[in-house]
Amino acid sequence: MRPNGTAAATGRSLRIYHGPQAPRAAMDALYRRFVRPGDLVFDVGAHVGDRVSAFRRLGACVVALEPQAGPARALRLIHGRDPGVTLLPVAAGDVEGELVLHLNPANPTVSTASPAFVAAAREAAGWEGQVWDARAACPVTTLDRLIALYGRPAFVKIDVEGFEDRVLAGLSTPLPALSFEVTTIAREVGLRCLDRLAALGSYGFDLALGESQVLSLGRFVEAREMRAVLAALPHAANSGDVYAVLRG
Repeated sequence: MRPNGTAAATGRSLRIYHGPQAPRAAMDALYRRFVRPGDLVFDVGAHVGDRVSAFRRLGACVVALEPQAGPARALRLIHGRDPGVTLLPVAAGDVEGELVLHLNPANPTVSTASPAFVAAAREAAGWEGQVWDARAACPVTTLDRLIALYGRPAFVKIDVEGFEDRVLAGLSTPLPALSFEVTTIAREVGLRCLDRLAALGSYGFDLALGESQVLSLGRFVEAREMRAVLAALPHAANSGDVYAVLRG
């Protein structure tokens, strides 16, 4: 019997992100700019762990958060015996407690804790056929709590479908480097992330579109310039990751 629903979708993610066509060399080259052997990295929204694999190839230890049952199971199979990886089946947010995940069983890469993200997708071109028709409660931690438990990370990757600003609201100290996903259906979330980081420290920003693994500006710019870049992205750009580096 072939798997269906979330199992089939998780299997598809494994083929895409861990299969022979996965851009391992490009991903390693990108993250090597921020991660060194022996560093600590937090992966918030680890999905099936392709970034965890990249960080481990670079010699970092990883604390990986993934609250969805299917992807978390895949993470355990791939990384569960690795002493350099700590797997946490939790979400991150602005306060500790519990939240409700809006699940997209057919495409768990876009499951989210943000009702606003789901509402925006329903009205957006290119998101036709995406259905969030299941929910699950899950525990929530904060970046501050993770730092207290595991130490200060050299890099944090945040990819949580429109909840990135809430994750950064749970951080009260500047970190050396991090990335957060932005989507053109929820640009305001990315703008709030820029504001939060600018309030924490002097950061420079660059942007990698889609899964290109390439920083498109080629330089780290001020928050004001990155705001203009995000505002000007065409809708069809869909998503990308802003990379932030602490200056000075």
